[in-house]
Amino acid sequence: MNNQPALRTDNLDVTYTGNRTVTALDGVSVDFAENALTAIIGPSGCGKSTLLKSLNRLHEIQPNAEISGEVHFGDQTVYNTDEPLPELRRQIGYVPQTPTPLPMSIYNNVAYGPKIHGDYSRKELDDLVETCLRKVNLWDEVADRLDDPGAALSTGQIQRLCLARSLAVEPEILLCDEVTSALDPISAEQVEETLESLKEEYTIIMVTHSMDQARRLADDVVFLYLGELVEANDARTFFENPQADRTKEFISGHGASTHLEESDSSDSGAKPDEQQESAGDEPAPVQQ
Repeated sequence: MNNQPALRTDNLDVTYTGNRTVTALDGVSVDFAENALTAIIGPSGCGKSTLLKSLNRLHEIQPNAEISGEVHFGDQTVYNTDEPLPELRRQIGYVPQTPTPLPMSIYNNVAYGPKIHGDYSRKELDDLVETCLRKVNLWDEVADRLDDPGAALSTGQIQRLCLARSLAVEPEILLCDEVTSALDPISAEQVEETLESLKEEYTIIMVTHSMDQARRLADDVVFLYLGELVEANDARTFFENPQADRTKEFISGHGASTHLEESDSSDSGAKPDEQQESAGDEPAPVQQ
Protein backbone atom coordinates (compact mmCIF):
# COMPACT_ATOMS: atom_id res chain seq x y z
CA MET A 1 0.00 0.00 0.00
CA ASN A 2 1.24 3.52 -0.78
CA ASN A 3 2.01 6.45 1.51
CA GLN A 4 1.01 6.83 5.16
CA PRO A 5 -2.46 5.73 6.26
CA ALA A 6 -5.18 8.35 6.53
CA LEU A 7 -7.50 5.74 8.02
CA ARG A 8 -6.78 2.37 9.58
CA THR A 9 -9.16 -0.34 10.73
CA ASP A 10 -8.12 -2.64 13.55
CA ASN A 11 -9.86 -6.03 13.82
CA LEU A 12 -13.16 -4.49 12.73
CA ASP A 13 -16.26 -6.66 13.13
CA VAL A 14 -19.77 -5.64 12.04
CA THR A 15 -22.69 -7.94 12.80
CA TYR A 16 -26.32 -7.45 11.84
CA THR A 17 -28.90 -8.92 14.18
CA GLY A 18 -32.57 -9.49 13.46
CA ASN A 19 -34.31 -12.68 12.38
CA ARG A 20 -30.85 -14.16 12.33
CA THR A 21 -27.31 -12.97 13.00
CA VAL A 22 -25.15 -12.16 9.98
CA THR A 23 -21.46 -11.26 10.20
CA ALA A 24 -20.88 -8.56 7.60
CA LEU A 25 -17.23 -7.87 8.48
CA ASP A 26 -15.00 -10.34 10.27
CA GLY A 27 -11.78 -9.04 11.81
CA VAL A 28 -10.89 -6.60 9.02
CA SER A 29 -7.58 -4.78 9.60
CA VAL A 30 -6.48 -2.59 6.70
CA ASP A 31 -4.73 0.73 6.02
CA PHE A 32 -6.07 3.38 3.64
CA ALA A 33 -3.28 5.54 2.25
CA GLU A 34 -3.36 9.33 2.44
CA ASN A 35 -3.90 11.27 -0.80
CA ALA A 36 -4.53 8.13 -2.79
CA LEU A 37 -7.57 6.43 -4.27
CA THR A 38 -8.30 3.02 -2.76
CA ALA A 39 -10.83 0.78 -4.50
CA ILE A 40 -12.77 -1.74 -2.40
CA ILE A 41 -13.82 -4.67 -4.58
CA GLY A 42 -15.41 -8.09 -4.16
CA PRO A 43 -18.56 -10.02 -5.09
CA SER A 44 -22.01 -8.70 -4.20
CA GLY A 45 -22.83 -9.02 -0.53
CA CYS A 46 -19.21 -9.40 0.60
CA GLY A 47 -19.29 -6.37 2.93
CA LYS A 48 -17.92 -3.59 0.70
CA SER A 49 -20.58 -1.01 1.55
CA THR A 50 -20.55 -2.06 5.21
CA LEU A 51 -16.80 -1.42 5.38
CA LEU A 52 -17.15 1.93 3.63
CA LYS A 53 -19.95 3.14 5.91
CA SER A 54 -18.23 1.88 9.03
CA LEU A 55 -15.36 4.31 8.38
CA ASN A 56 -17.51 7.30 9.42
CA ARG A 57 -20.11 5.35 11.43
CA LEU A 58 -22.81 5.95 8.84
CA HIS A 59 -24.09 2.39 9.21
CA GLU A 60 -25.15 3.26 12.77
CA ILE A 61 -28.40 4.62 11.34
CA GLN A 62 -29.36 0.92 11.14
CA PRO A 63 -30.47 -0.03 14.66
CA ASN A 64 -29.51 -3.71 14.33
CA ALA A 65 -25.80 -3.15 13.61
CA GLU A 66 -23.28 -4.23 16.25
CA ILE A 67 -19.64 -3.16 15.95
CA SER A 68 -16.39 -4.16 17.63
CA GLY A 69 -12.81 -3.28 16.81
CA GLU A 70 -11.70 0.22 15.90
CA VAL A 71 -11.16 2.71 13.10
CA HIS A 72 -8.20 5.08 13.54
CA PHE A 73 -8.37 8.52 11.90
CA GLY A 74 -5.14 10.41 12.40
CA ASP A 75 -4.51 10.54 16.13
CA GLN A 76 -8.14 9.89 17.06
CA THR A 77 -10.31 6.80 17.19
CA VAL A 78 -13.63 6.90 15.35
CA TYR A 79 -15.64 4.70 17.74
CA ASN A 80 -14.10 5.86 21.02
CA THR A 81 -14.19 9.62 20.68
CA ASP A 82 -15.95 12.66 22.09
CA GLU A 83 -16.06 14.19 18.60
CA PRO A 84 -19.69 14.91 17.63
CA LEU A 85 -20.84 12.68 14.78
CA PRO A 86 -21.71 15.59 12.45
CA GLU A 87 -18.15 16.87 12.80
CA LEU A 88 -16.69 13.41 12.20
CA ARG A 89 -18.83 13.00 9.09
CA ARG A 90 -17.80 16.46 7.90
CA GLN A 91 -14.16 15.34 8.01
CA ILE A 92 -14.94 11.93 6.48
CA GLY A 93 -17.56 12.71 3.83
CA TYR A 94 -19.82 10.22 2.06
CA VAL A 95 -21.09 10.33 -1.54
CA PRO A 96 -23.90 7.81 -2.18
CA GLN A 97 -24.51 5.65 -5.20
CA THR A 98 -27.70 7.47 -6.17
CA PRO A 99 -27.14 11.13 -7.12
CA THR A 100 -29.48 13.05 -4.80
CA PRO A 101 -29.65 16.85 -5.01
CA LEU A 102 -31.12 18.89 -2.19
CA PRO A 103 -34.47 20.55 -3.09
CA MET A 104 -32.87 23.93 -3.67
CA SER A 105 -30.77 25.83 -6.18
CA ILE A 106 -27.45 24.66 -7.58
CA TYR A 107 -25.76 27.42 -5.57
CA ASN A 108 -27.42 26.46 -2.30
CA ASN A 109 -26.73 22.75 -2.84
CA VAL A 110 -23.05 23.62 -2.49
CA ALA A 111 -23.44 26.40 0.10
CA TYR A 112 -25.79 24.43 2.38
CA GLY A 113 -23.10 22.68 4.44
CA PRO A 114 -20.83 25.71 4.93
CA LYS A 115 -23.81 27.75 6.12
CA ILE A 116 -24.44 25.14 8.82
CA HIS A 117 -20.84 24.59 9.88
CA GLY A 118 -19.36 28.07 9.57
CA ASP A 119 -19.87 31.82 9.45
CA TYR A 120 -19.28 32.95 5.89
CA SER A 121 -19.89 36.27 4.19
CA ARG A 122 -21.72 36.24 0.86
CA LYS A 123 -18.45 36.93 -0.95
CA GLU A 124 -16.77 34.02 0.83
CA LEU A 125 -19.68 31.72 -0.04
CA ASP A 126 -19.58 32.87 -3.67
CA ASP A 127 -15.87 32.06 -3.86
CA LEU A 128 -16.33 28.69 -2.12
CA VAL A 129 -19.16 27.65 -4.41
CA GLU A 130 -17.14 28.52 -7.49
CA THR A 131 -14.03 26.75 -6.16
CA CYS A 132 -15.90 23.53 -5.39
CA LEU A 133 -17.75 23.51 -8.70
CA ARG A 134 -14.46 24.03 -10.53
CA LYS A 135 -12.87 21.15 -8.61
CA VAL A 136 -15.54 18.79 -9.92
CA ASN A 137 -15.38 20.24 -13.46
CA LEU A 138 -18.93 21.60 -13.29
CA TRP A 139 -18.48 25.37 -13.07
CA ASP A 140 -18.34 26.04 -16.81
CA GLU A 141 -21.58 24.09 -17.28
CA VAL A 142 -23.63 25.87 -14.60
CA ALA A 143 -22.00 29.28 -13.97
CA ASP A 144 -24.82 31.15 -15.73
CA ARG A 145 -27.66 29.29 -13.97
CA LEU A 146 -26.68 28.91 -10.34
CA ASP A 147 -30.21 29.84 -9.27
CA ASP A 148 -31.74 26.93 -11.20
CA PRO A 149 -32.87 23.90 -9.16
CA GLY A 150 -30.19 21.29 -8.63
CA ALA A 151 -32.68 18.66 -9.75
CA ALA A 152 -32.79 20.29 -13.22
CA LEU A 153 -29.30 19.01 -13.99
CA SER A 154 -28.53 15.75 -15.75
CA THR A 155 -27.80 12.68 -13.63
CA GLY A 156 -24.07 12.95 -14.30
CA GLN A 157 -24.06 16.64 -13.42
CA ILE A 158 -26.00 15.92 -10.22
CA GLN A 159 -23.38 13.38 -9.15
CA ARG A 160 -20.66 15.97 -9.64
CA LEU A 161 -22.84 18.48 -7.75
CA CYS A 162 -23.01 15.97 -4.88
CA LEU A 163 -19.22 15.74 -4.93
CA ALA A 164 -18.99 19.55 -4.83
CA ARG A 165 -21.43 19.60 -1.90
CA SER A 166 -19.20 17.18 -0.01
CA LEU A 167 -16.05 19.22 -0.79
CA ALA A 168 -17.66 22.47 0.42
CA VAL A 169 -17.42 21.41 4.09
CA GLU A 170 -13.68 20.80 3.69
CA PRO A 171 -13.39 17.06 4.36
CA GLU A 172 -10.10 15.21 4.55
CA ILE A 173 -11.50 11.94 3.21
CA LEU A 174 -14.21 11.11 0.66
CA LEU A 175 -16.09 7.81 0.82
CA CYS A 176 -17.59 7.08 -2.60
CA ASP A 177 -20.15 4.27 -2.86
CA GLU A 178 -20.51 3.10 -6.49
CA VAL A 179 -20.70 6.74 -7.60
CA THR A 180 -20.68 5.95 -11.34
CA SER A 181 -22.97 2.92 -11.41
CA ALA A 182 -26.11 4.96 -12.19
CA LEU A 183 -24.44 7.00 -14.92
CA ASP A 184 -24.14 6.71 -18.69
CA PRO A 185 -20.62 6.05 -20.03
CA ILE A 186 -19.86 9.69 -20.85
CA SER A 187 -21.02 10.94 -17.44
CA ALA A 188 -19.15 8.10 -15.71
CA GLU A 189 -15.97 9.10 -17.52
CA GLN A 190 -16.41 12.71 -16.37
CA VAL A 191 -16.82 11.61 -12.74
CA GLU A 192 -13.78 9.34 -13.04
CA GLU A 193 -11.72 12.26 -14.34
CA THR A 194 -12.94 14.33 -11.40
CA LEU A 195 -11.94 11.64 -8.88
CA GLU A 196 -8.55 11.29 -10.56
CA SER A 197 -7.86 15.00 -10.03
CA LEU A 198 -9.30 15.13 -6.50
CA LYS A 199 -7.03 12.42 -5.09
CA GLU A 200 -4.13 14.88 -5.28
CA GLU A 201 -5.84 16.86 -2.50
CA TYR A 202 -8.08 14.30 -0.75
CA THR A 203 -7.97 10.70 0.37
CA ILE A 204 -10.61 8.79 -1.63
CA ILE A 205 -11.99 5.38 -0.71
CA MET A 206 -14.33 3.98 -3.34
CA VAL A 207 -16.51 0.90 -3.59
CA THR A 208 -16.76 -0.39 -7.15
CA HIS A 209 -18.11 -3.49 -8.89
CA SER A 210 -16.09 -2.66 -12.00
CA MET A 211 -12.71 -4.36 -12.26
CA ASP A 212 -11.85 -2.11 -15.21
CA GLN A 213 -12.64 1.00 -13.16
CA ALA A 214 -10.43 -0.22 -10.33
CA ARG A 215 -7.60 -0.81 -12.82
CA ARG A 216 -8.03 2.71 -14.28
CA LEU A 217 -8.35 4.71 -11.08
CA ALA A 218 -6.99 2.89 -8.06
CA ASP A 219 -3.65 3.43 -6.42
CA ASP A 220 -4.47 0.65 -3.93
CA VAL A 221 -7.01 -2.17 -3.92
CA VAL A 222 -8.77 -3.90 -1.02
CA PHE A 223 -10.44 -7.24 -1.81
CA LEU A 224 -13.15 -8.60 0.47
CA TYR A 225 -14.79 -12.01 0.37
CA LEU A 226 -17.54 -13.18 2.74
CA GLY A 227 -16.78 -10.28 5.06
CA GLU A 228 -13.08 -11.09 5.37
CA LEU A 229 -10.09 -9.24 4.01
CA VAL A 230 -8.43 -11.44 1.39
CA GLU A 231 -5.80 -9.06 0.05
CA ALA A 232 -4.80 -5.40 0.18
CA ASN A 233 -2.03 -4.13 -2.04
CA ASP A 234 -0.99 -1.42 -4.48
CA ALA A 235 -3.02 -1.69 -7.68
CA ARG A 236 -0.17 -2.80 -9.95
CA THR A 237 0.85 -5.65 -7.64
CA PHE A 238 -2.77 -6.58 -6.99
CA PHE A 239 -3.64 -7.02 -10.66
CA GLU A 240 -0.29 -8.21 -12.05
CA ASN A 241 1.02 -10.33 -9.19
CA PRO A 242 -1.79 -11.14 -6.72
CA GLN A 243 -0.68 -12.94 -3.59
CA ALA A 244 -3.81 -14.91 -2.64
CA ASP A 245 -5.34 -17.74 -4.68
CA ARG A 246 -8.80 -16.27 -4.08
CA THR A 247 -7.62 -12.99 -5.61
CA LYS A 248 -6.25 -14.78 -8.68
CA GLU A 249 -9.59 -16.56 -9.17
CA PHE A 250 -11.57 -13.35 -8.76
CA ILE A 251 -9.42 -11.36 -11.19
CA SER A 252 -9.64 -14.14 -13.77
CA GLY A 253 -13.45 -14.08 -13.55
CA HIS A 254 -13.83 -17.13 -11.34
CA GLY A 255 -14.48 -17.38 -7.63
CA ALA A 256 -17.57 -15.17 -7.28
CA SER A 257 -20.17 -17.74 -8.30
CA THR A 258 -19.94 -19.80 -5.12
CA HIS A 259 -20.58 -16.79 -2.94
CA LEU A 260 -23.41 -15.57 -5.13
CA GLU A 261 -25.10 -18.94 -4.84
CA GLU A 262 -24.67 -18.82 -1.06
CA SER A 263 -26.18 -15.33 -0.98
CA ASP A 264 -29.13 -16.37 -3.12
CA SER A 265 -29.91 -19.27 -0.81
CA SER A 266 -30.22 -16.98 2.23
CA ASP A 267 -31.97 -13.88 0.87
CA SER A 268 -34.60 -13.92 3.60
CA GLY A 269 -31.97 -13.15 6.20
CA ALA A 270 -29.62 -11.02 4.09
CA LYS A 271 -27.97 -8.15 5.84
CA PRO A 272 -28.97 -4.65 4.72
CA ASP A 273 -25.85 -4.07 2.63
CA GLU A 274 -26.40 -7.31 0.70
CA GLN A 275 -29.81 -5.99 -0.30
CA GLN A 276 -28.36 -2.59 -1.20
CA GLU A 277 -25.53 -4.00 -3.30
CA SER A 278 -27.99 -6.18 -5.20
CA ALA A 279 -30.77 -3.65 -5.70
CA GLY A 280 -28.89 -0.36 -5.44
CA ASP A 281 -28.46 1.93 -2.44
CA GLU A 282 -31.35 3.99 -1.27
CA PRO A 283 -30.58 7.74 -1.16
CA ALA A 284 -28.69 8.35 2.06
CA PRO A 285 -29.56 11.14 4.47
CA VAL A 286 -27.49 14.26 3.94
CA GLN A 287 -24.52 14.10 6.31
CA GLN A 288 -22.78 17.39 6.91
